[in-house]
Amino acid sequence: MVKTAGNPISTILVAGLVAGTLDITAAFIQWALRGVGPTRILKGIASGLLGKSALHGDGAIAALGLGLHFLIAISAAAVFYLASRQLPFMRHRPVVAGALYGIAVYFFMYFIVIPLSRTSTRYTPALIAIAILIHIFCIGLPISLIVARLSPERAEADTG
Repeated sequence: MVKTAGNPISTILVAGLVAGTLDITAAFIQWALRGVGPTRILKGIASGLLGKSALHGDGAIAALGLGLHFLIAISAAAVFYLASRQLPFMRHRPVVAGALYGIAVYFFMYFIVIPLSRTSTRYTPALIAIAILIHIFCIGLPISLIVARLSPERAEADTG
């Protein structure tokens, strides 16, 4: 059995996989209400790398989109984890840190990653508000709470 508490790689993977699962589930639900299915969403993610032709791709393109989604989520968890080693506030105040981190991830994705990608999208104020809330509750908070719970200091306190 892999020791998770106190193990940075395990902590990052758990946080990234949980946040990625919550985020993609929220996207599936949000877009299902508008008649867009999961495969189209995943191809849309892949289109950021491959361009609009990805939207006409097969299941392999959708799988690539899912892989890219989780790569981004795990990367977000890694950034938070590494930052939290330098800024103890992030571990000691996980709710505040997580909410702020979710907002930061939103701005990074929507103002840096998406504009640099090969995709084009339009957003309404309602979609922006929903996206920010999803980033807070499905990305920032889960990553922050998991990192706080599984941080080496916590693991030492639990065993000491």
